[in-house]
Amino acid sequence: MHSSQTKTSAKWIAMLAVGLGVFMGTLDASIINVSLPTLVQSLETDFATIQWVILGYILVVTSMMLGAARLGDMLDKKKLYAVGLALFTLGSLLCGFAPDVGWLIGFRILQGCGAVITQALGAAIIVEVFPESERGKALGIIGGIVSVGLSLGPAAGGIIIGLLGWRWIFWINVPIGLMAMAIVLRFIPTARGHLPGQRFDGGGAAVLFLCLGSYALAMTLGQREGFGSPTVQALLFLACLALLAFLLLERRLSQPMIDLGLFRNGLFSLNVLMSLLTFIVLGTSLLIMPFYLQYVLGLPTGRVGLLLMVIPLGMGLIAPLAGWLSDRHGPRGISFSGLCLISAGCLAASSLGSSATVLEYILKVSPIGIGIGLFQSPNNSAIMGAAPMHRLGIASGLMALSRNLGQTSGIPLGGALFTAYALSISGAETLDIAAAPTACLVAGFAGSFRVAACLGLANAGLAAWAWCLARRTGSLPVRSGE
Repeated sequence: MHSSQTKTSAKWIAMLAVGLGVFMGTLDASIINVSLPTLVQSLETDFATIQWVILGYILVVTSMMLGAARLGDMLDKKKLYAVGLALFTLGSLLCGFAPDVGWLIGFRILQGCGAVITQALGAAIIVEVFPESERGKALGIIGGIVSVGLSLGPAAGGIIIGLLGWRWIFWINVPIGLMAMAIVLRFIPTARGHLPGQRFDGGGAAVLFLCLGSYALAMTLGQREGFGSPTVQALLFLACLALLAFLLLERRLSQPMIDLGLFRNGLFSLNVLMSLLTFIVLGTSLLIMPFYLQYVLGLPTGRVGLLLMVIPLGMGLIAPLAGWLSDRHGPRGISFSGLCLISAGCLAASSLGSSATVLEYILKVSPIGIGIGLFQSPNNSAIMGAAPMHRLGIASGLMALSRNLGQTSGIPLGGALFTAYALSISGAETLDIAAAPTACLVAGFAGSFRVAACLGLANAGLAAWAWCLARRTGSLPVRSGE
């Protein structure tokens, strides 16, 4: 009995350590967006330069994700996770002392080097310490923590900047990071499931870094310069070439960066693809909602910030429940229901007009967040359950990468759709969003969400296919109590 109680307490202490790292990373990501206007003034810089405070961080996290995940399969995840926390905490401390914008960008890159390790390995550690019958519940809790961090960020950032100044939005991470490191080193068990004689694929890591870095940079610059820009097109072409070179290289190596055999598992591939498409929809939605609330409904900035919490709060409240249900009934039906709800929510949001009330907005947008909450935990459990123990790091990294690439792709897609639909009404060649007629903005909002609804429906079709495939192959997971 004592041994059982010790094991139970150990897994929840591990959850606390990983949860603190996840909360710190997501809170920091959402706080920094709120602080940009303040940073422009305080550091005496311009809008184009201050964007690199976010861009440098995103590029590091996106391009190094699978390299960090591969290291997690080779080394002790516990020690590597602690290193990630240490780098993120040190980066946070230094960001608060940054004397100018150049130093701040550099310290944010250091933060990103730590964040990429914690993002890549958090789910893998959770899967190792929790039994299979509780995997969905555990990953659901992590999903809830992500949503809470994203929800609290804007409000917490405004309060901290108002009371203490912008430097404290970074320094607040320091005590959290130190606490998480102490818990990881003291309580998380040494990782298991490694294979002997593993080597790191340096060439594959470099080519993959070039591929993902070029893609993320193209997606970001495309929002500012347009996707017809020669620079953006050259970056996208370089990303495609690097991807082709990476696949050819990985097929020839005995110990590649990514075991492409993972994708021979149709269910694993479908789950990763569904995650990517879901976060494309989320990125599209989150980009255009602030403009609708501020320019169409005419709401003040403070209320806009509160209403933008509707989707993340729905995700956070539902994700733990969805994980618990997936442990008992399997992930397929629950994730399928979530994707259907996302599509229905996007369709409902597309009907919002210039006379919509706040209550109508909440009722029509809430299904998107609830649907993502229903989908994410069971789908994450299915991804991790399909990976062998010695590939948990890569599976966790692919899961995190699908989220990052989805939002990186969804944001420019949302901007392009919004602009195209708005211009189709105005007949103009360019869109001045602050001066555009309300009818144009409503058309842009509605058209974007109709496309998002179609994308969600196609994703639900993939989920139905995965459900049928799981039944046919007998790949449905073990349920609690069986």
